Formats: sequence, C-alpha cells, structure tokens
Amino acid sequence: MKTKNEPLVKLTTLKTRWFALLCGLICSVPCLGQLTQNRETGNMLKLTFNNVVAGKPLALRQDYTNSFGETYSVIKFRYYITQIQMIDSSNMSVQFFPDDYFLIDAGDSSTRTLNIPLSLKRLSYLSFLVGVDSVANVSGTQQGALDPANGMFWAWNTGYVMAKLQGISPAAKSPAHGFTFDVGGFKPGENAARKIEFVLNPTTKKSKAIHSIVFNVDVDKWFNGTHPIKLAEHPGCHEPGALAMQLADNYQTMFSIESTAK
Repeated sequence: MKTKNEPLVKLTTLKTRWFALLCGLICSVPCLGQLTQNRETGNMLKLTFNNVVAGKPLALRQDYTNSFGETYSVIKFRYYITQIQMIDSSNMSVQFFPDDYFLIDAGDSSTRTLNIPLSLKRLSYLSFLVGVDSVANVSGTQQGALDPANGMFWAWNTGYVMAKLQGISPAAKSPAHGFTFDVGGFKPGENAARKIEFVLNPTTKKSKAIHSIVFNVDVDKWFNGTHPIKLAEHPGCHEPGALAMQLADNYQTMFSIESTAK
C-alpha cells in the first residue's frame, strides 16, 4: 500500500516520551549489519532521495528562480547521509548504523537509493544525520564515501564538507557569476551537521512494516529554509562560521517525505 502526502507521516520535534525512549535504547542495542547503496539483499528498507526544486525534479544546469527573484542553475549538489537510526516503539527495538557513510550526488543517479537491513516489525521513527560526525572528521584519510577524491574534504583541521551546492547565477557578484556553498565545520559552536527526524504515525500492533520511503530534497530551501540567504550578498561559503551555520540550518529543512510503501 502506498501513501503520498498523507498526515500519518510527519516531520516533528521529538517530545519528552520519544527522548526518554531514545536515551533508554540507543546504548543497549548493538549496531546491526552493514548498509548498502543501491543494492538489495534480504529484508530491506529502501530509502530514495529525490532531489527537487520547489517540488519539481532537479535538472542540472537548468534555470530556476529562488524566492528573492534570483535566477540560478545548479552544477553540483552533494550531501552526506550518515548515522541512520530506526525505532519500533511497539516492542522497544532499535537499529542504529553509526559507522556507515553515504554521499548522495545529484550528478550520479545510482547514489540516491539506500537499502538498509530491516529487522524491525514496524517502523515508528527514522532519523539520519546530514553530514559527517566529529570522530570521522579527525580520523585522517579514509575510503569509500569519505575518500577525499570525492571533493568533499577540506583538511585535517577543518574536516569534511557536509553538503555542497555549486552553480551559476546572474545575481552572484563573483567571477563568471559562479556560486559555491561548501558547508562544513565540526567543532563546538560551528558544527554544520544536522539531524533529520521523522515520526511515522500511527504505530499499532496490527500495522504492517514500512519497506520504502521516498524523500523530496528541495534545493530551494538552501536560500530560504530558516534564514534568508541571497546570492547577490553571499555567492560563496568555504569555511566554518556564521554563514555555514545558517546554510546548515536551511538545508536541515530541505527533507520531506513524498511517499511510503509497505
């Protein structure tokens, strides 16, 4: 059964009972299995990330207009998905994958699907981190999604780029009207990683497990998600700091659930 834009799936700030559940379970349940990108084996939860602009599929190098009337096109759009966690509140079960890192790249459609080993009977809660945790940031050269060759690593003292948006805009007062937001920072006070949380309702003993979730990831939220960021004023971000934190707050709002399937 598929659902689309229904209120039973909602993004929410966790309330006291959810916080207590998390605190009681995270430390007591081991990490289960290894995640796979675009590969299916066994009983899986499929997560699909559809990159969009104001609800329409993102096409690289196509012109769009943000809420400030600024025309822009996207050349690169990449972000890390890590720290995936799932909870079944009906029997207090948790699955947590703290050591798996995935790089979603709008230029490579094979990266937009994650398949997660699913042992839960029902899925009540799902969260993930946009970015890379502080431990991985100071662990030196790594492989896979964290390989510096992916163009998402600054240096040992500044760490990884959590998310990248690069393009062209006539509004950008920069050479060739280019803009580049390389958003990073992991130290206290400048951590650009952001946690995304979804509570999936309702959960009853008779409800069937969700086995597929499709997310819309809206590029336009980079400009107006929480803070107004105009390309005419900010054509670039290349270091941790106040602008990076504002951009991180904005991209925290770019995720919404388009549909689920059981």
